[in-house]
Amino acid sequence: MFELRIEVEFAAAHHLDGYPGDCQRPHGHNFVIEVFARSQGLDSLGMAVDFKKLKGAAKELIAPWDHQDLNTLADFQDRNPTAEQIAQLSFERLSAQLNSRNLSIHRVTCWENARCSATYFGPQA
Repeated sequence: MFELRIEVEFAAAHHLDGYPGDCQRPHGHNFVIEVFARSQGLDSLGMAVDFKKLKGAAKELIAPWDHQDLNTLADFQDRNPTAEQIAQLSFERLSAQLNSRNLSIHRVTCWENARCSATYFGPQA
């Protein structure tokens, strides 16, 4: 079993509706998204998946969120843009795009800062 890891980052503002504290007010983060993919084997080049493909999919995912107020985007109209929600949405979208017989997204971690993160493993975990 091989596990690959890439990370991408984006800057965005958000606020948490209903939160009883400072995070209810608009503020920003430099979010980091870590993507972990697993593969049982390697292709003829000796790779589980090209890092370029994995990173490209992650960059495409976050592009609409970069330098935006997440609360105003369609992705977060029905949910607070928490690290947990961002990790889950990222996992679901990347899995739908990249999972195959030989590759699966294992988990996605969303970091709000160097000390706080949330990881989503998906239902198969």
